[in-house]
Amino acid sequence: MGLAMCPLCSDDEDIEFVRAVDDGRRVVKHRCGYEWEHGEPSPSKKRSYSFNDLKARFPKPEDVEPEWLERATRLKTQYLATKPGFDPEVAAYWEKYEKIFSPEGLRTCAPRLLKDFANSDVGAHPGNQATFNSAWNAMGDTAAAEATRQTTEYLLYGPDDVPLEDRLQQLLADAKPFAMTGFKEALLTRALCVVQPERFLTILKYTTQACGKREMARMVYELELPAPESVNWTLGRLILWSNDLLHALVGEGFANQQHSAAFLWWAKDQLGRLP
Repeated sequence: MGLAMCPLCSDDEDIEFVRAVDDGRRVVKHRCGYEWEHGEPSPSKKRSYSFNDLKARFPKPEDVEPEWLERATRLKTQYLATKPGFDPEVAAYWEKYEKIFSPEGLRTCAPRLLKDFANSDVGAHPGNQATFNSAWNAMGDTAAAEATRQTTEYLLYGPDDVPLEDRLQQLLADAKPFAMTGFKEALLTRALCVVQPERFLTILKYTTQACGKREMARMVYELELPAPESVNWTLGRLILWSNDLLHALVGEGFANQQHSAAFLWWAKDQLGRLP
C-alpha cells in the first residue's frame, strides 16, 4: 500500500490510522481533520457506490464552521444593503437565450446566434474560446451549428434516466459522437445558467487559478471541496454538486443566481479585511 497523502492538503505528515475497511483499504485521518479511504480495494472485494451514495458523501452546508457562516451572513447583509440587483442588459440577454435554448429555439435558431453565445461575456465570462472557434471555422456554419445544437439539447433535455451530472460528464469527456469540440465546461455551465437561472450560479468553472467554485467555497466559507484528481466522482458531478452547495449557502434574498454569484465574488475579496 502506497504512502498516504491528504487529498486536500497534499501533505503526508501526521497521518493516523482510524479503522480498516472491509474491502482491504484503511480509513486514515490527516492533522487537518480530513478523513479518507486509502489504498486499493482487494480485487474480490472491490466496492462500488451508487450515484446517491456518492452525492451523500459530498460536503454539505452543515460542514461549514459557525464562525465562517456568521461572517458570510454579515457580508451578505452589507452587500444586499448597498449593491444593486443586476444589470437590465444581462436580464434581457438571458431571456433571449432562454428562448433560443428551448427545444423549438434550438431547432430553428440561426447558426450565428450559437456562435455568438460562445463568444459573449454578457452575464458571465466563459474565457477564451479559441478551440471552439477553430473547430467551428473548420466544420463550417451548418455542421458546427448542428453539433452545438445536439450538444446543448442533450445537456438540457437529454434522457431522464441519465442524471444531468452524468450527461454533463459525457459531453466533457467527448463520450458522445455529436459533442461539439471546445463547447466544454464554461460554455456548458453557461447554458445551464441561462435555462435554469434560479439554480445555477454564474461561476463557470469548478476549479481554476482565477477562482472557481472549489476556491470560492474555501475563500468564503473555509470549506474544502475535493480536487477532481483525488476522487472518482467525475468532474460533471463535482460541477453540479458544488453549484448546489454554494446555492444553498448563499441562501435567499438575491434577485437571481447571477446576483448571488456577484455577492460571492465580492465577499471573497472582503473576508481578508475582517478581524
